[in-house]
Amino acid sequence: MSDTLTVGVLLFDDVEELDVVGPWEALGFRVSQIASTPLCVLAVGPEAGVVRGSKGLGLVADHAATDVPAFDVLVHPGGNGTRVLVKDAAHLEWLRRLHAQGTAPASVCFGSLVLAAAGLLAGRPASTHRDYLDRLAKIDPSVDVRTREWYVDDGVVVTSAGVSAGIDMALHLVARYAGARRAS
Repeated sequence: MSDTLTVGVLLFDDVEELDVVGPWEALGFRVSQIASTPLCVLAVGPEAGVVRGSKGLGLVADHAATDVPAFDVLVHPGGNGTRVLVKDAAHLEWLRRLHAQGTAPASVCFGSLVLAAAGLLAGRPASTHRDYLDRLAKIDPSVDVRTREWYVDDGVVVTSAGVSAGIDMALHLVARYAGARRAS
């Protein structure tokens, strides 16, 4: 990790807005106010510019996925757009490449399905939205699906359950990178 903690938050068409904005607010505000390490939170999308969330909200990607700085953490939200991404070979390879370069993946809601499709949850404990637990197990039967945990951090990958659990996961990331006392 460099002198700056760099967190990427992924945007894509039909992303669940709260999966983006909840963690963004928790990370951006809490860490920037309390951490001794400077924080940079960036929005990344298939290309730079506006994407439309599942409820129609326009969100602006600062960077295209092909032109991103090194991230310490990449937050992969859920939303209807994951139905496409879970089958997108280029997207899955991009996630594997980031992970191999040292980026810690974190997912909100059924963003974990995409991480599983990329092979990043193989043999790991993970969570997702309660309505998608079976689908997560079907994508990769080696995943230790946690049915009652808001978020799961195995030290490498962090996953969270439904949309509001992404805020809890983000506060956990604050504790992980800035100290538990600073997350409260």
